[in-house]
Amino acid sequence: MSQAQTPASSSSDNWKTGLRPPPKDFRPQTEDVTATKGVEFEDMKLRRELLMGIFEAGFEKPSPIQEEAIPIALTKRDVLARAKNGTGKTAAFVIPSLQQVDPLKNKIQALLLVPTRELALQTSQVCKILGKHMGIQVMVTTGGTTLKDDIMRLSETVHVLVGTPGRILDLAGKSVADLSECPVFVMDEADKLLSPEFAPVMEQLLAYLPESRQVMLFSATFPMIVKDFKEKHMMSPYEINLMDELTLRGVTQYYAYVEERQKVHCLNTLFSKLQINQSIIFCNSTNRVELLAKKVTELGYSCFYSHAKMLQSHRNRVFHDFRNGVCRNLVCSDLLTRGIDIQAVNVVINFDFPKNSETYLHRIGRSGRFGHLGLAINLVTYEDRFNLYRIEQELGTEIQPIPQNIDKGLYVAPSAGVGPTEDERKIQQQVQQARQQQQQLAQQQKLLAQQQAAAVAQMQQQQGQVVYQSNGQQPRSNGTPTGYRGGVAAAAR
Repeated sequence: MSQAQTPASSSSDNWKTGLRPPPKDFRPQTEDVTATKGVEFEDMKLRRELLMGIFEAGFEKPSPIQEEAIPIALTKRDVLARAKNGTGKTAAFVIPSLQQVDPLKNKIQALLLVPTRELALQTSQVCKILGKHMGIQVMVTTGGTTLKDDIMRLSETVHVLVGTPGRILDLAGKSVADLSECPVFVMDEADKLLSPEFAPVMEQLLAYLPESRQVMLFSATFPMIVKDFKEKHMMSPYEINLMDELTLRGVTQYYAYVEERQKVHCLNTLFSKLQINQSIIFCNSTNRVELLAKKVTELGYSCFYSHAKMLQSHRNRVFHDFRNGVCRNLVCSDLLTRGIDIQAVNVVINFDFPKNSETYLHRIGRSGRFGHLGLAINLVTYEDRFNLYRIEQELGTEIQPIPQNIDKGLYVAPSAGVGPTEDERKIQQQVQQARQQQQQLAQQQKLLAQQQAAAVAQMQQQQGQVVYQSNGQQPRSNGTPTGYRGGVAAAAR
């Protein structure tokens, strides 16, 4: 075994002094991530280089899912883990995957599969951050990008391959990605990866991996299809279930009962009253995503949008910029319900209420990440009332009617104090000025029309003209006869 794999405990602790962790996060956290057994990362016999990456990423103590999953995964046993959204599942499989990689071996040694392109980018970034001191090469590949670039990249050293199933199957089928010596196979958001749209691809992919592989499945929801996969492809997996309750404890849920035509006005009211750090607003169709994003921008708020029909390069740019805080609000379809971790998001708004409990659970899980506080607001119409009741029953939760005033302590960290950005203030000022100019122009046009009408009436009265009808009827004098109900006169009434 190479020297890089020596446990961190074999030498002094002076290595910690040179680390540069991010500023400590003092926001309060819920028991979803604090209810641990007291195990430390240093107790897990991880390589020092990996521990350096963990601490420099700002990780201090393992969350419950990390505490349960990492030691078992390090024994190379199959793992079937179920935990809430935003409780640290990604690190729970990335850390043991990196620990098992030999940097001196020029082979793909860990395959991490995810259902969406954005999640693939995010997961690969986590791998790079945690493994930056290990000399491990991480590659991400998804659909929507040119195959040529992936082929050229795979001609070089790749230790960890992260991607979506279709593209990886394509590369494996062309013998570009050699998975024959890949001992670690991970499926994140496993319920989605085993859904009918992905299941045939997963079956084909497994044929390219060695028989002695380690399989790890992670998700917040495990339908029956996961049980079928477990019985067919996993060897006595260690099962972890940290889902005593389904919804995150730090996320407060409300609904507002509205008519469809009132939704934009209601959203505007929420923007003006809530203390939003960043928000994600969900719609049920790509068309409605674009329309709503346009409306939000017209209201004077900074807004991006993202959906599956956009070019991949545009989706990547939106995701990157929103994650870096360039924009405060993101309107999207269910493209971003899976696994996306943006710590600054404290408000999720379901502009369109979801049809099923699984989608609802993943949507609201975009706020309240890693035990922090969050707010989920649902705009519910008359047609949504049965879905609201059913989702409450299936998730065992209660979605309260929205109060007149929402306590900021429910979703804003004590030290946050977030106000409008400078860009938003400028946009709102510009919108207000434009509205004032439109109102002034309308008043001027109205005044001009009144002056023209008065001038015409005065001229006709002075000349005593008789106005003739164009259809050959008898002439009539200026003014409308009593009882006339024709044409424009009737429309005006």
